[in-house]
Amino acid sequence: MRLLKAFLADNRGATAIEYGLIAAIICTALISGLGFFTNALQNVFNVINNNLPAN
Repeated sequence: MRLLKAFLADNRGATAIEYGLIAAIICTALISGLGFFTNALQNVFNVINNNLPAN
């Protein structure tokens, strides 16, 4: 019984899980932001390419 109470009172693993969740949220935001940035950059290059004179 004492071992079960000690196990339930232990909070050491909770910090690691919280840091893992924060890292997952940051990675998700970076990946989605990179997708939007890539599309916008591709559009800029397409506009430049379309406005260049053909030789």
